[in-house]
Amino acid sequence: MDKKRVAFATLGCKVNQYESAALAGLFRQRGYEVVDAGEKADVYVINTCTVTHLSDRKSRQLIRRMSRTNPEAVIAVTGCYAQVSPEEVSEIPGVALVVGTRDRGGLVDLVENAAKGRMPLERVSEYTGGEQFEEFAAASVQGRVRAFLKIQEGCSNFCTYCIVPHARGPLRSRRPERVMEEARELVGKGFKEIVLTGIHTGAYGKDLNGGVTLAGLLQRLSAVPGLSRLRLSSVEPNDITPELVETLSGMENFCPHLHVPLQSGDDFILKRMGRRYTAWEYARLAEILRENLPGLGLTTDVMVGFPGETGENFDNTLRFVEKVAFSRLHVFKFSPRRGTPAALFEDQVEPPVKEERSRRLIDAGKKLAAGFASRHLGGELDVLVEQRCENSAGLYEGLTGNYIRVVFPGNENLPGRIVRVKAVDRKGDVIRGEIIIG
Repeated sequence: MDKKRVAFATLGCKVNQYESAALAGLFRQRGYEVVDAGEKADVYVINTCTVTHLSDRKSRQLIRRMSRTNPEAVIAVTGCYAQVSPEEVSEIPGVALVVGTRDRGGLVDLVENAAKGRMPLERVSEYTGGEQFEEFAAASVQGRVRAFLKIQEGCSNFCTYCIVPHARGPLRSRRPERVMEEARELVGKGFKEIVLTGIHTGAYGKDLNGGVTLAGLLQRLSAVPGLSRLRLSSVEPNDITPELVETLSGMENFCPHLHVPLQSGDDFILKRMGRRYTAWEYARLAEILRENLPGLGLTTDVMVGFPGETGENFDNTLRFVEKVAFSRLHVFKFSPRRGTPAALFEDQVEPPVKEERSRRLIDAGKKLAAGFASRHLGGELDVLVEQRCENSAGLYEGLTGNYIRVVFPGNENLPGRIVRVKAVDRKGDVIRGEIIIG
């Protein structure tokens, strides 16, 4: 009898990518063959995002596309959009099962029962507090060189624009022993780099007893034999403590790259957003990080068009971004999310204004990224080789520890290895180099 086939389509953050990989492992354990999302499958699992209205639209488009690929397949929708808008998702033609962001360890059974017509369409329950970090039974199977490791779930910040606390629930940290167990397993599978990820990663351990902290976890992970690189995903400014900075500066295998969300460089807008720092405090933090982490790549998120943002407020943000000299920007336009305070704020910014401000900030970000890459020209860089460049025979690419993409001539034996590359040229924010032999 032929194996049943399951395909995953994932939108959104690294947490979603991790969870899709873990869920794929559950299906493999039950005898399913995991195939590409563009192939015909018996089951399609769509892991959705709801950070913006554009994320919602992309989720709906993806669901419809999977349904057209095989109209007879079971369409299971999970993730943040499914959690906050289950009725909306249920109404999309072809959807057989809606599961939110919790109780997904039994997804295979839910899918199989849905296929037999024995399940209610919607299996979404609200967060009530007291939930624990949900462990999946299968270790994640991911790409060839870099693995995400989820250590934390949920957020309790409730920034005025953000739907994530409603979609993901309160803070839940993974037990340190379980994190260590998966880290050792991933290294044993040949992964050279592990990326720690979560919804509010910097808050790791705050809900656990025994003085568990992110800094303490990093110290333990750093000592895992065979782990060449350890990288942190997004960390909120308020969570970067002196203890954490000291820990990072003392780790030989820590990647000197931090993504620290800014959102705005204007104090009035930061306060309206419910952010818990001023522009000056963020700038001082950036100075401290660079003093302690040489060569640091500092990337960030910036929002434009928040309600009440005037031209002066935006100009303050633009000047701030240029002053701090981030190595990369992720720019996005404010999108009102139902159920958040900012959706009801007056002085909503018109879409054309948002678009123009977004374009200006993106242009500034490109210049900053190119400038950061330029500072490395003529130097030697350690690059984790990922893959052959598409449509470029003989060229391979990878990332430095401080998150610069590097392209260079190579061969099929390189992916998964860390090689030293001489930086000889630049195109945009991508460095072109040559492997140093010997």
